Amino acid sequence: MRTIRENPLDAGYDISAASFSKVLFDTIKTGIIKSNLIAMFAGLSMALLVHQIPFFDKIGSIVLALIGSALVIGSAGAFNNLYDRDIDIIMERTKKRPTVTGQITTKAGLALGFVMAAVGLVTLYYASPLAALFGFLGLFLYVVPYTMWTKRTTIYNTEVGSLSGATPPLIGWAAISSDMMHTGILALFVMMLIWQMPHFYAIAIRRMEEYRAAKVPMLPVVKGLRRTYLQTNVYLVLLLLSSVLFWDFSPFVAVTAALLSLAWFVLSLATYRRKQAESWAKTMFIFSLNHITVLLFIIIGYSLIMPLF
Repeated sequence: MRTIRENPLDAGYDISAASFSKVLFDTIKTGIIKSNLIAMFAGLSMALLVHQIPFFDKIGSIVLALIGSALVIGSAGAFNNLYDRDIDIIMERTKKRPTVTGQITTKAGLALGFVMAAVGLVTLYYASPLAALFGFLGLFLYVVPYTMWTKRTTIYNTEVGSLSGATPPLIGWAAISSDMMHTGILALFVMMLIWQMPHFYAIAIRRMEEYRAAKVPMLPVVKGLRRTYLQTNVYLVLLLLSSVLFWDFSPFVAVTAALLSLAWFVLSLATYRRKQAESWAKTMFIFSLNHITVLLFIIIGYSLIMPLF
């Protein structure tokens, strides 16, 4: 395989093309990009249905929204990795990130982040100026209030970070329509906002000792497992109640969201006392991924299929 030498993303290593790709993808967190693009596309699909716009009439804006969102989300991942190098080296799941191992230099990482952000925001602007605004807000909220401030200072870092995590559907909707007061996009935004708390609490419990060693004040580290369990259930109840917001958009989607959230809440209550904390957290984490994936794909499928009838 061809070897790449003296690449600007490399700190003096000789790495294969495959390794170079892995370094790049790990730096911009492609897994997070993919999951957020699904959420973005859900908001976009909802707007197409609500405003009765044929898919191919907006194909240009759709492509621009996908490309721009991917670049902006990737830039946020790069900035986060660079800023968190000092704590990432302590944690098992992050100590092999390229920004920690030195496979990507600080200068190259910053250049990558700024270029991706600039190109991504310009691309979103051509899809819709409002989409670019939400793209900028999501990037700013993730890098500054979350990564650089609250992540290391307060147990409410998850709540602050959730604001950024809930912006992709807004970007997608805004690429199609400027009507941001519709209950459909409000429902999706609220659902994404609330869903992140039980999801990330589960991660925090599974990685509690790593967060403790890195002095990151996650809820279970500071307040304990019992408080985290109770707070998880409060958010699951709120998630269940938020399902009603989907009713005006689609009773089918509203009922589906309610059933998924109810199942998650029942699972939490039923397994907490029967399992050790880490096992319970793993169960909750896996269900959270299934919950959001199923619901978003149902929203996308419903939005794209309904105009055919």
